[in-house]
Amino acid sequence: MLTKRIIPCLDVDKGRVVKGKMFQNITDVNDPVELAKFYNKEGADELVFYDITASNEERNIFLDVVEKIAEEIDIPFTVGGGIREISDFTAVLKAGANKVSINSAAVKNPKLIAEAALKFGSQCVVLSIDAKKKENEGWTVYINGGRVNTGLDVIEWAVQGEKLGAGELVINSIDADGVKKGYDVELMRQISENVRIPVVASGGAGKKEDFLDVFKNGNADAALAASVFHYGEIKIGELKQYLYENGVMVRRTE
Repeated sequence: MLTKRIIPCLDVDKGRVVKGKMFQNITDVNDPVELAKFYNKEGADELVFYDITASNEERNIFLDVVEKIAEEIDIPFTVGGGIREISDFTAVLKAGANKVSINSAAVKNPKLIAEAALKFGSQCVVLSIDAKKKENEGWTVYINGGRVNTGLDVIEWAVQGEKLGAGELVINSIDADGVKKGYDVELMRQISENVRIPVVASGGAGKKEDFLDVFKNGNADAALAASVFHYGEIKIGELKQYLYENGVMVRRTE
């Protein structure tokens, strides 16, 4: 059985880590390099860096910050935000990222997934999907930081993303983001049942039980969280001990 991964997420705007609720009301948290160093020591399995306004502002990602973080950590590092073409993949990987996350650009140009997978390998290509629940049933894909409704069905897009060559999916629940009332377990479960690649749950972590729930009932391979880690509400070491005691395989450090 593969171990489940715990992944802190650094949402970065103007060079600072920020956090909001449902992609709104953004507030300043900390310096991304300092937080990255902290999580590296705390026992995080991986680290994710999202430049949350790069796509909407149609600008390139903060590569200098990516380089500084990469120098300070020795865990897998995923970078996303403002990735629009293959040259962006090259630049981010050269800056020290292990994986590149694409979201808006993949919806606008699905061939980008296939091109990137062919050039760098599927293990480098992460398809990030921002999902919002429909009024009746199912979920819709949003892009540009949750600002634009694409009309695409989330499950169908996840399946297509895998076929195109994505090696991993990060599923962000807009409804649950920052609310701390738990992950959208049903969404994660449905996606996990329809794809074979790893699924990372994102949005909604508020307590240790939420992680256990999404691993056991949502079949997620990894759980991503931000504010509960940033504000010290949950310590990664204590979370992993709790998960281990409740039958979830995790990588633990002595």
